[in-house]
Amino acid sequence: MLGPLEARISDEFRGQRLDQALAALFPDFSRTRLKSWIDAGLVLVDGRVLRPKDLVSGGELVQVTPNIQAAVPVEPEAIALSVIHEDPAFFIINKPAGLVVHPGAGNPRATLQNALLHKDPALSQLPRAGIVHRLDRETSGLLVVARTLEAHTALTRALASHDVKRVYEAVAIGVMTAGGTVNAPIDRHPIDRLRMAVRGHGREAITHYRVIERFRIHTHVRVELETGRTHQIRVHLEHAGFPLVGDPLYGRRLVIPKGATPGVDLVLREFRRQALHAAKLGFEHPVSHQPVEFEAPLPADFAGLLAALRADVVASKATASPRF
Repeated sequence: MLGPLEARISDEFRGQRLDQALAALFPDFSRTRLKSWIDAGLVLVDGRVLRPKDLVSGGELVQVTPNIQAAVPVEPEAIALSVIHEDPAFFIINKPAGLVVHPGAGNPRATLQNALLHKDPALSQLPRAGIVHRLDRETSGLLVVARTLEAHTALTRALASHDVKRVYEAVAIGVMTAGGTVNAPIDRHPIDRLRMAVRGHGREAITHYRVIERFRIHTHVRVELETGRTHQIRVHLEHAGFPLVGDPLYGRRLVIPKGATPGVDLVLREFRRQALHAAKLGFEHPVSHQPVEFEAPLPADFAGLLAALRADVVASKATASPRF
């Protein structure tokens, strides 16, 4: 448990709001978190409880009793994790497809958060066991998990300021002639609440993509996020006319190349998740402040999908009529 914090407000903050002064005094914590502690009465200023908007005079003694508890208790569970990096500040997890990141409606147990609490019980003192960002259940790949409140705050801020590099690989339906950028706001779908949609009044969302490899009626693409909205890549590529293979929410009906061999046909029919993998993750280390970057190889199902599509191209060329 994080212990009490104490600091004296210097004269330079005279006339500022309390929450502004605290953000400068305790830079390891977000202003939102500090404000919640003020509202909860966990911040005393010369022994008094103030409001976030109250102005300070300078010279006051501030005492903070941090309270970082999960809203709903999450139980540790012995679930195997692929940890590709670990140091005192954070873990890098290679999440398999099918693993939910944190408990929610319909998924009360057997999540990444349950597994993390079993691996490191101290994570119970962090919001969502230190999980800084999420991946959809059926998306595989890299996640960073903070191990200290200071690291969690630093990484959360880096995400908010677009200073975390997140690179994905995907297989889309359709043949792209070139890469591009989708700059289109995203919000909840007006009718289907499980879906997101491009909507004019939504939150800013920017996705960059480029072609890695073209197949007969599919494209292997590299995608880089500038923002991080729910389902962003899936929504944006569908909006651009190239939905992901296997996507149950945003994909089209099954598309099989004409004249495909039975092997290719089978792989496409049995690929029942969105073909999306978080392949690279880079950011400034929250303690050393040096750049770090991590990479996760393609999982077997994704690699098998690519191999099948390549085989389809080879087979189609072999059976093509010769030209004279």
